[in-house]
Amino acid sequence: MGCGTSIATETQGKRPEMDEAAKNPSPALTMKAAILIQGWYRRYMARLEMRRRYTWNIFQSIEYAGEQDQLQLSSFFSFMLDNFTPLNGSGPDLISQLLDPVVDPWLERETCYDLIPVPESYSGPRLSFPLSVSHTNALLTAFKEQQTLHARYVLQLLYETKKLLKQMPNIIQLSTCYAKEITICGDLHGRLDDLLLIFYKNGLPSEDTAYVFNGDFVDRGKKSVEVVMLLFAYVLLYPDHMHLNRGNHEDHIMNLRYGFTKEVMHKYKTHGRKILQLFQDVFSLLPIATVIDNKVLIVHGGISDQTNLDFLSSIERHKVKSALRLPRRGLEQLDVSRSCRQTSKIRLTDSPRPGSCRSHKNQRTPTQRSGDPYKKRCRRSNRQDSASSSSSSSSSSSSLCSPRTPSCLSPHPCSSPSMPYSTDALQVPFLDSLSSISPPSPPQHEREWKQVVDILWSDPKPQEGCSPNIFRGGGCYFGPDITQRLLLQHGLQLIIRSHECKQEGYEFCHGGRVITIFSASNYYEEGSNRGAYIKLGRELVPRFYQYQVSRSTRKLTLTQRVRAAEGCALKALLEKLFSHRSELMTGFQQYDPDSTGCVSVSEWAQVLETALRLDLPWRTLRPHLARLAPDGSVEYRSCFEDMSHGLPLPQVTPNLAETLFRYRTDLEIIFNIIDKDHSGLISIEEFRHTWRLFSAHLGVDLDNAAIDDLARSIDFNKDGSIDFTEFLEAFRVVHKLDNKDQQQG
Repeated sequence: MGCGTSIATETQGKRPEMDEAAKNPSPALTMKAAILIQGWYRRYMARLEMRRRYTWNIFQSIEYAGEQDQLQLSSFFSFMLDNFTPLNGSGPDLISQLLDPVVDPWLERETCYDLIPVPESYSGPRLSFPLSVSHTNALLTAFKEQQTLHARYVLQLLYETKKLLKQMPNIIQLSTCYAKEITICGDLHGRLDDLLLIFYKNGLPSEDTAYVFNGDFVDRGKKSVEVVMLLFAYVLLYPDHMHLNRGNHEDHIMNLRYGFTKEVMHKYKTHGRKILQLFQDVFSLLPIATVIDNKVLIVHGGISDQTNLDFLSSIERHKVKSALRLPRRGLEQLDVSRSCRQTSKIRLTDSPRPGSCRSHKNQRTPTQRSGDPYKKRCRRSNRQDSASSSSSSSSSSSSLCSPRTPSCLSPHPCSSPSMPYSTDALQVPFLDSLSSISPPSPPQHEREWKQVVDILWSDPKPQEGCSPNIFRGGGCYFGPDITQRLLLQHGLQLIIRSHECKQEGYEFCHGGRVITIFSASNYYEEGSNRGAYIKLGRELVPRFYQYQVSRSTRKLTLTQRVRAAEGCALKALLEKLFSHRSELMTGFQQYDPDSTGCVSVSEWAQVLETALRLDLPWRTLRPHLARLAPDGSVEYRSCFEDMSHGLPLPQVTPNLAETLFRYRTDLEIIFNIIDKDHSGLISIEEFRHTWRLFSAHLGVDLDNAAIDDLARSIDFNKDGSIDFTEFLEAFRVVHKLDNKDQQQG
């Protein structure tokens, strides 16, 4: 007991000393603790930033790969125009209307919209022209309440906009003397919430609040019709204070892939095609550039070493209906078929993204079956329709592919259709080197087309010079020297452009002489990026305003936002791997002759980059994509373990299933075009015909018997029609972990 008392007394004696030490720690101990916490925090933030950056790279690489796919699809549409005969005998199909439109006499009538009755039950806004503030306010209110504008008023609004745009020059000249401040907005991509937030923060367009919207109003988002209707309405209301530049998505062929065409046809089933035709005309009439105080140039994409503003001011911009459609030009004087016979091997090449030290190699070219009559027909088309290839006068700037390139010249369209044109040799689009053909000087309409392509599609790069924008698929990469040359040539001091999503909504480059502005927040995923707009006053010093439309991310921490975006990006990347499974497995097995199922990390990364060509940090991403074996090698089959097809069909071979999945988006677009009555059904004969052309064009090795078996197998009720929505559902990626979570939930 005495000992216990002694110990207790001793402990009680020490407590005041410990409390005193805690209250007054030594400076050395405090410094050590601060350094430890600081080091931990810096490592944590560095890892978070690394995850944020590779997530961004994944999103951007897959986006640009999709744009390359769209160039291939536009080539396929042109191929279908040459080979597809409407089976129902009802005249031109939607593809011909979209690619080679014939003006509908009905649309040429000045009061065509008067023939469309508006029922008394319609509760939306009713417009009359000229518009007033009350009309635009009614539109704003209706769109906020999820109402749809009646087709009659859509057509009338488009018709009035078309009349106004015809009177406008190619390059709009603005002055801050009339408007104290001018607000410049970037891509909106159908995000109505972003547009409404801009108007809320900055004010509605008026004589005191001037705006320049720099293209890409439509596609991707679900409210493209509402966004573009509001913008056109304010252009009609304030033509001197509301200005619109054309973007690369103000293009009817781009709209086929990225949603605007589908949105219009869904919202306006009866008059959708007429509305789309009028949209096509209006888009082609949009100005291509704006200049403020003769000092600030605003274009959607960028410039090239061939860009000349004086030349752009004189072109007939309405003739460029689509930047993806090279103007037709005869090459009968060029012996292309002879050159094809002399060429024993088609070599496809690519080059890395500017700033990257990697190069992409070994792109495989599938061979075509010589026995297929559709492929023989394509070869005949090569001899008969060689009037599709073209050249350009620029040696360093690029142009988009010619969708008229016959399939036999391009058995598998290269992912880099944007090719530099040599001054002494004609290069047929999609091919890196076919033959040396002395080209004639390009005609006027082709030079006009090419200048518009560069304005709409180009991107800046930190390196000097001008090179083809192969990674995106069109336009150029222009360096600081190209920027400086154009500024000096025209007495400018700043270029403002859009076209690229930026995490903070804006970005400086080229020593502050080029600014990128992007106004669609949450572009890739909720919380992925901010939107921004610029205000320019008389001093022409840009001021930036950032925002983010969000209903859920405000409650999330930075780590949670990064984790959510990272998860979506990795899912998309895994789907990309799954769609190239056979090609990847072939590459892995070349490094694994003993079939161990393992390759080194460097070999694994090289195979992925060669097959996918996404220019990603594969070693950093490896823990998210594949497992390591005990010896440190990569178990490459683990890349595909967590994925499967949606509803496997027993009649579909694995190779065919992979082909169907890889081109699932393209097939959906094609089927939607063929389905003219929007019933969700197409005939078996239409399905067969489409697939045969598709396989011939892309060099997919499918015989006629396999296509016929597939068509019969998916005619579930044997009525001669195919529900392609159910069919496509069988060829989507299912993430097994998602299924487990749903079952547990």
